[in-house]
Amino acid sequence: MAILCRPAVAVPEHVITVEETLELAERVHAGHPQLPLVLRLISNTGVRKRHLIRPIGKTLEHPGFEVRNRIFEEQAKQRVPEVAAQALANAGLQAGDIDLLVFVSCTGFTMPSMTSWLINSMGFRPDTRQLPIAQLGCAAGGAAINRAHDFCTAYPDLNALIIACEFCSLCYQPTDHDVGSLLSNGLFGDAVAAAVVRGAGGSGVLLERNAASLIPGTCSWISYEVKATGFHFRLDKRVPTTMGPLAPALRALVDTHGWDVAALDFYIVHAGGPRILDDLSRFLGVPAEAFRFSRATLTECGNIASAVVLDALSRMFDEGSLPDRARGLLAGFGPGISAEMAVGSWLPEADIPRPRAEPVAARVAGGR
Repeated sequence: MAILCRPAVAVPEHVITVEETLELAERVHAGHPQLPLVLRLISNTGVRKRHLIRPIGKTLEHPGFEVRNRIFEEQAKQRVPEVAAQALANAGLQAGDIDLLVFVSCTGFTMPSMTSWLINSMGFRPDTRQLPIAQLGCAAGGAAINRAHDFCTAYPDLNALIIACEFCSLCYQPTDHDVGSLLSNGLFGDAVAAAVVRGAGGSGVLLERNAASLIPGTCSWISYEVKATGFHFRLDKRVPTTMGPLAPALRALVDTHGWDVAALDFYIVHAGGPRILDDLSRFLGVPAEAFRFSRATLTECGNIASAVVLDALSRMFDEGSLPDRARGLLAGFGPGISAEMAVGSWLPEADIPRPRAEPVAARVAGGR
């Protein structure tokens, strides 16, 4: 049994609105031959505002890859602990209760991983397993949930903490002028999110089954070119069409579980853009309202990469409208083109068995 508990989410203090984004694009790219198309695409993203770790003036500067990566590490160490602590509190656990630490990010790199730093600085046990994930892009939020699910299924008395730290603004490249890059400049935002998956106890989404799917021949559709100046994001114009081949994979997972994909109670998916949500609504035969949590994340935060799924999930917790045993689908989409998917049921605390009362010290000494 694996219970995905209430996430904690934090967005940075610096805000840029869509109006400011459009004005900036007009000013910085005044002579771009496809500027009218870019402005129209940005206007149609559904994003109203985004949050950045630094003021827009600093964001537009490029002091070099080394400096940017140092900023990533500094900002992560400044912002992640508070979000992680809140996720632990939401699950009724402490750092010493965590057995697997999953850290996902595609916007910065550290070695040792941030998991090592967190173990040293937040009171996690030295024997905590570490799983840093750096190359799954936006799909990593779903992948982190699924790997935590797998872990807690294999070790039913243990717990995992997932952390997604995405500072997409550090990937801004002032020399990239293709339409995909300019659209991305108006779409992506920064955020930190975290959630606990408990082997037993707590309340939230009971994770029951997960799966993955990849569309062959699409590896170049979402990618990084890694240059001396850092990560250069590449986005193919065919990416918005990918729900056509991925929707059957979502349907197959739900069918395998004996449920009807068109009759679920909640849908938490990565919202890379409004076309993704519109197409899923059409292909899965569900009303547009079903994706209101993902759409709200897109509107209020932009595309926050791997943190989208956790932010949308947090909004579902906040709404508090699900009936007991409500059935749902979670999915993250990203490079590959790939999908990480899961199905689960909403369970209140009273319905979930408590873990056996075993002191943490005994668990450490006795091994697993």
